[in-house]
Amino acid sequence: MLDKAASILDCYRPDGGAFRLTEIAARTGLTKTTAFRLCGDLVRLGLLDREGDTYLLGGKLFELGSLVPRRHDLREAALPFLQDLFEATHETVHLGVRDGFDVVYLERIHGHQALALPSRIGGRLPLTCTGVGKALLAFSDSALTEEVLSRPLPRLSPHSITDPARLRTAIEQIQVSGLAYEEQESAMGVSCIASPVFDGATAVAALSVAVPLARFHPAQLAPAVRTAALGLSRVMRGGDAAPLSHRW
Repeated sequence: MLDKAASILDCYRPDGGAFRLTEIAARTGLTKTTAFRLCGDLVRLGLLDREGDTYLLGGKLFELGSLVPRRHDLREAALPFLQDLFEATHETVHLGVRDGFDVVYLERIHGHQALALPSRIGGRLPLTCTGVGKALLAFSDSALTEEVLSRPLPRLSPHSITDPARLRTAIEQIQVSGLAYEEQESAMGVSCIASPVFDGATAVAALSVAVPLARFHPAQLAPAVRTAALGLSRVMRGGDAAPLSHRW
C-alpha cells in the first residue's frame, strides 16, 4: 500500500496541479476504490489537500522537503551568493542539483518582472536542455556523460541540443572554461550562463543567470556567475568567502 500511496504523490510530477479522483486513478493505474481510500488517508496525514472534487499536494510535503539535510544545507549556504548575484545582474538566478538525468531547482530569485521560464523551485528539467544541467553534466562522472550521450536527447524547444556529437563538444568546452551556456534550449527567447559549484573535486550544484535573449551579453554576465560559483565552492569546502558585492 505504501508503494501505491507513493504512486499517487508521484503522479503530480512534474508540475503539480489539481486532479480529480478519476484522473488520479488513470495516472496511477489504481482502481477508483483504492485511489479514493488512499487519497483520503493522504488528506488525513496532510500530504494531500482536497478542494471540492479535486486533490492537491499538501503543505506538509513542502515542510518535509525543506528539511532534507543535504539540500537544506546547500540552499542555506548558497542564498547569500544568489542574492549577491541577483544584485549584481538584476536578472533571474538559479541554484540546481543533479538527480539522475535531470536538474532539480533548489532556489530561484527573480525581480518584479519574472521571465516565462519552465524552471521552478522543486521542479526538474533535463540536464541537457539547461545551463545548470550542462554545467553539472560536464563535471560529473564520465560514465554518466557516456550514458546520457547514448540515450535519445530530449527536446524542450527547437534549439535544444539533440545531436550527441554537438553535446559532447559543448561539454568539453564547459570543462575548459568552467562556464555553461544555454541559448533558447529550454524556452524560446531566454538564454543563460551557469557555473558549477564544487565540494572537493565533485560538482554538487550549479548557479546560473537567465536573461531575455535581447539582454544576453555573456562577457558582462559570465564573470559574476563564475565569481559567485567560486565563492560558494569555497564555502562548501569549508573556507570563507566574501560576498560577491565586496569583490566587484
